[in-house]
Amino acid sequence: MTMRTHVTAVVRACFAALRQIRRVRRSLSRHALLTLVHALIVNKVDYCNSVFIGISGQLQDRLQSVWNAVARLVFSARRSERITPLFRELHWLRVPERIKFRLCVLAYRCLRGTGPSTLLEAFSGHLTSTLDAVCVLLTQPCWWCRAFPVASARAWNSQPSSVRNAPSLTTLRRELKTVLFRSSFDND
Repeated sequence: MTMRTHVTAVVRACFAALRQIRRVRRSLSRHALLTLVHALIVNKVDYCNSVFIGISGQLQDRLQSVWNAVARLVFSARRSERITPLFRELHWLRVPERIKFRLCVLAYRCLRGTGPSTLLEAFSGHLTSTLDAVCVLLTQPCWWCRAFPVASARAWNSQPSSVRNAPSLTTLRRELKTVLFRSSFDND
């Protein structure tokens, strides 16, 4: 399955779920609506989204259109309204930042030895320092730029030391989301 085919399948499934949710939206509270959206749409887009690293802008735009439609549905907004305030209120990341978030979380888990075994093998030999050091950086192997060790090393190394030195996965997720959220929306 090519990347284009995979993205097309995800977008199609998400818009089908959106149409179903739109039919019952008026009978749902905001909390119930968000729960339904997370269960039927967010999980579809986030599932294995780290494989989307390096996809074309056109494919990213297609995935982003799902996020935009979901945000508009939650707030009953028209297509002509700006989407950035909706994302800020929901505290959602855009597609490129969501991909980077997932890559950094996987890198962290691999560094801690709790990641999937196949990814742990990919990381072996790419540490430039130990976990006890002030700042863990990963070496970037010189092969295919979309390969997991390369993409995750780039994403990991681009984060501030406060994120890379997080003592727990929960802390890392909170710090990383804050950093990515600011970088994404402070320019708008």
